[in-house]
Amino acid sequence: MTRAIQTAGLTKADITHINAHATSTPIGDTAEAAGINAAIGQHAAVYAPKSALGHSIGAVGALESVLTIKSVEEGVIPPTLNLENQDPECELDVVHGEARHGQIDYALNNSFGFGGHNVALAIGRY
Repeated sequence: MTRAIQTAGLTKADITHINAHATSTPIGDTAEAAGINAAIGQHAAVYAPKSALGHSIGAVGALESVLTIKSVEEGVIPPTLNLENQDPECELDVVHGEARHGQIDYALNNSFGFGGHNVALAIGRY
């Protein structure tokens, strides 16, 4: 995440939305939350699309990249569905209940794969 931000010529304060990989596994979600907090902090609005779409395995990176691009383009972050009790170890601003609206200039999209094949894309308005 830090490398994606730096490569894009941004600062962590520029990122206002994160599309989290968030597979709803305790170890995976707490590890990702810790990474987000280390790289960015808690100011960015987080969405977990697998709550609505499930895990599309090989297509997840492309699909969630499109969702992140649409969020930036339209200024809408969908709610994370079925989130009732957020893990206290995942101290993030997770969007739930209702969509959040507002201008999003820069966002991150996280995709993690088996065996440590992980990527974070910085996506911006143009």
